[in-house]
Amino acid sequence: MEHRSPADPHLDRVVEHRRTGDPHLDRAVEQWLSWDRNVLTRSQVEVFLSDRKWEELRSRLCSRMSFGTAGLRGPMGAGFNRVNDLTVIQTTQGLFSYLLRCCPDVSSRGVVVGFDTRGQQESGCSSSRLARLVAAVLLSRGVPVHLFSAFVPTPYVPFAVKRLGAAAGVMITASHNPKEDNGYKVYWCNGAQICAPHDQEMVRSIEEELQPWSASCWAEEEAQLHPLRTDPLPHINLCYMEELQSLCFHRDLNRASPLKFVHSSFHGVGHVFVQKAFEAFGFAPPLAVPEQRDPDPEFPSLRCPNPEEGAPALELSLLLAEREDAHIVLATDPDADRLAAAERCDRGGWKVFSGNELAALLGWWMLLQWKRAHPDPADLQKLFMISTAVSSKILQALARSEGFRFEETLPGFKWIGNRIHELSKAGNSVIFAFEESIGFLCGGSIPDKDGVSAAVVVAEMATFLHNKSLSLNQQLLNIYHTYGPHLSQTSYVVCDDPPTVSRIFHRLRNFHGEDSYPQRCGGVRVANVRDVTTGYDSSRADRTCVLPVTRSGHMITFTLQNGVVATLRTSGTEPKIKYYTEYCAAPGTSEVAALQKELDRITAALLDDFLEPEKNNLIRRCV
Repeated sequence: MEHRSPADPHLDRVVEHRRTGDPHLDRAVEQWLSWDRNVLTRSQVEVFLSDRKWEELRSRLCSRMSFGTAGLRGPMGAGFNRVNDLTVIQTTQGLFSYLLRCCPDVSSRGVVVGFDTRGQQESGCSSSRLARLVAAVLLSRGVPVHLFSAFVPTPYVPFAVKRLGAAAGVMITASHNPKEDNGYKVYWCNGAQICAPHDQEMVRSIEEELQPWSASCWAEEEAQLHPLRTDPLPHINLCYMEELQSLCFHRDLNRASPLKFVHSSFHGVGHVFVQKAFEAFGFAPPLAVPEQRDPDPEFPSLRCPNPEEGAPALELSLLLAEREDAHIVLATDPDADRLAAAERCDRGGWKVFSGNELAALLGWWMLLQWKRAHPDPADLQKLFMISTAVSSKILQALARSEGFRFEETLPGFKWIGNRIHELSKAGNSVIFAFEESIGFLCGGSIPDKDGVSAAVVVAEMATFLHNKSLSLNQQLLNIYHTYGPHLSQTSYVVCDDPPTVSRIFHRLRNFHGEDSYPQRCGGVRVANVRDVTTGYDSSRADRTCVLPVTRSGHMITFTLQNGVVATLRTSGTEPKIKYYTEYCAAPGTSEVAALQKELDRITAALLDDFLEPEKNNLIRRCV
């Protein structure tokens, strides 16, 4: 849709400067300056025009953001493919139009809106401001808005959607992304993130509603005082902490715990909420990393605000733990939906657990507590655990041995959350789910990952094990002894050039000629190939994937003859190609060092031979 006022002096300036030779770009510039009311982002476009930076304008204005594994996410600043006031208004208009078609009672149920602590001074795009704009758009159409009055962890939004019976939820966050980014996460009425077909249908609705409806859509300050706006924070805080106690099994042990815990919130939202969670479980509050306790959108003490990066990201936490003689380090990412953990080793140093290792412990723990409350083996038929297809197969090994049910989904908690909803409707219970990128869900009250609850569950598990003279790492080894060693590696390369990514995966799909995948990796025969981008699975008689086909990114899994499973996939939130390898061995296997050496060799071959980092100018992960 185009809108142009002949009296608008800004458009005269466009005409004066727009000698691009590209009518499509000229039209996009005119639309931007006609629609955008944020003086800072308008100024950015005007400066690019004055400086004749056509390619910069083209990159910002001639494409739009699309829904990935975590909703819309991208850099803040001017442009239709950036996160800013205008694109948030457009997205919310599309959300409202789609909700009106799917949920006729949206005007009585309302929408939950939350936000984290991100912000960018040069564009004025703070998460709190963008959340108020979401509210303003919905309120302009008479939709009640449950707008949190302060920053909250991302899992509070899906929790509130379910608890309040809302039609949908929106969370303004970019989670652990670099400070330049922000995002728009949408939750459906079941509390799970939207996935197909809702995501693509919503994109179409957005594209039909690009011009802001009225001045009311920009009235973000007035939105807070609107009679249809409520603040759910006090009620949801109370309900969340009450619900959290259903995961507390050993309160007496917690009250007397000799362990000391350190927590970092990575300059995000987590500090207050983790402290309250520890209190709910009977613990003394964890020691907060002072440099990272308070919200700061610049993340000044971190090269990357992602606790998944391991020991380098946990440096200040580990230093504080050393000084205070603490036993366990816990770190939540800036929106508190992920958790990293480390444990002091008996002989000095620290064991930083991978997402797969922590999941092995949490899965074992949740099953142990469930079995104590449900001694009838028949109940196991309705019990489920879930992980994503790129995560460790350790839960599958537990399920095979213990008799409960296990399922895999595509990467991304939106798939897990929606599957939890389906299983719950059929009378099943999902007591644990995870993705290897340190995303965990303990219990079934929130269909999304939750770093706050995971943190306090780990604290209770560590206390319980300490009472039995065991460390977390010793129990992890016990799990591997019982269910088989599951050795895994996860890493990535950075690639900012989409054509290069396409070329890499095209080569893999035509490795020995048209429509042929690699037959060997590191000299080991490839037994099976699964490509969820094309829907191909060589292990099945009909050569068709069981997992849903997803063409929004690339993902190919190679199962080798020696039992190693290796996956290459593009990230849904960052310009990365991720690679995952795992060696699953039989229970009682003792040659773990030899298995690890073989896994290292296969992983190196996967990276060098399949991705060709030097040839393709890929940036290897810095560790």
